[in-house]
Amino acid sequence: MKQLFTVGLGDDGALLGALEPWRAEEFLAHIERGREHIGRYTGLADVVTDLESARSYLLSYADKAAADTGRLYGIWLDGLLVGGVLFRTIDVARGLAEAGCWLEPAAVGKGLVTRAVRVIIDWAVEERGIHRVEWWAAAENTASVAVARRLGMTRDGVLREHYLHRGRRLDMEIWAVLAPEWRAAR
Repeated sequence: MKQLFTVGLGDDGALLGALEPWRAEEFLAHIERGREHIGRYTGLADVVTDLESARSYLLSYADKAAADTGRLYGIWLDGLLVGGVLFRTIDVARGLAEAGCWLEPAAVGKGLVTRAVRVIIDWAVEERGIHRVEWWAAAENTASVAVARRLGMTRDGVLREHYLHRGRRLDMEIWAVLAPEWRAAR
């Protein structure tokens, strides 16, 4: 299915576009393909379990977009939804946003998340006036920590045993980039 508004992510044909409620079936199929991988460090795979919950999750981000408090984007490769990036939170008045991501296994190792997050950080900094973009990652999620490093973020600290996930308490690393640092690195 063709999207109306997309951004190319490179020569491999990867696209970044809005992940909206009408795509609930496609979103659920994507989560099903990568459920175990996606669920290792995020609650997404535990929240999206059927068509109703997929639609509800996407609707919650449509509501956040309408309220200017969050955004959700899908990553498509060869026409297949393979992951996504988001602003879990956006606080324009305070100039703060928290970015995040997920991928199914077939899309890992292609640089898709790094490329997609660059696009959304550019938008947040240049269009929305966001001063600080944060990236929270489980300390043992080395792939997510590597994305923060590739994006030029600085590790601000570790919240020890902060995140309860599937019965385990995980340390969370907080990484961030400030607008002047982002602009200087470009």
